[in-house]
Amino acid sequence: MASEYVFTPSATVSLPVVGRAARFPVHRIYCVGRNYEEHAKEMGFTGREPPFFFMKPADAVVAVDADQTGTMAYPTLTKNLHHEIELVAAIGTGGKNIKAADAMKHIFGYAVGLDMTRRDLQGDMKKQGRPWDIGKSFEQSAPTGPIVPAAQAGDIEHAEISLQVNGQHRQRSNVSKLIWNMAETIEHLSAAWELQPGDLIFTGTPEGVAAVVAGDTLVGQVAGLPTLTVKVV
Repeated sequence: MASEYVFTPSATVSLPVVGRAARFPVHRIYCVGRNYEEHAKEMGFTGREPPFFFMKPADAVVAVDADQTGTMAYPTLTKNLHHEIELVAAIGTGGKNIKAADAMKHIFGYAVGLDMTRRDLQGDMKKQGRPWDIGKSFEQSAPTGPIVPAAQAGDIEHAEISLQVNGQHRQRSNVSKLIWNMAETIEHLSAAWELQPGDLIFTGTPEGVAAVVAGDTLVGQVAGLPTLTVKVV
């Protein structure tokens, strides 16, 4: 007998997959904080600190198809909305206590993502020693492009990563500069949570984070993956 609910459940959040009609259903979104050295420095930190994580709800995703411009609404309460361009790893096979040596085979594919941040609200929470959720986990805070299956993504661990705002370069680096690479990240992450198929891991942002305003167009790129284009409205 089919289950009945007190209201109609929300539709499953999903992302397009390059070359396939089937879509990738999103389970959870994990984000790695301060995972490029130069970004850590611009945020006032140095060194290779142990990795730490925060989460966004699945419905923070704004799914953007290839060759399309997605839109995200400028969020409430903030006057300092920042862009953070990131390589996103999409988990296809879950697991607990995954070793780094085995981690890459758990990845289904990769996408380009934006970890949009209400920086002023995040800063206020940091000063008070409170959680960052209001700064990181709001609606439409995770625009994400199509997923490329891992076998088709090329040398993703040495891919150039960049972001332009209105045609001007803001962020530019290389995935090889991750403080904790993807395999190490998965090892640490899966020690704390049991990863599930459908999980997304935003692997960190390089230096150059800065504010955007309504009307700005963001173009994010990771070599070998479809470009992510998002307009703030």
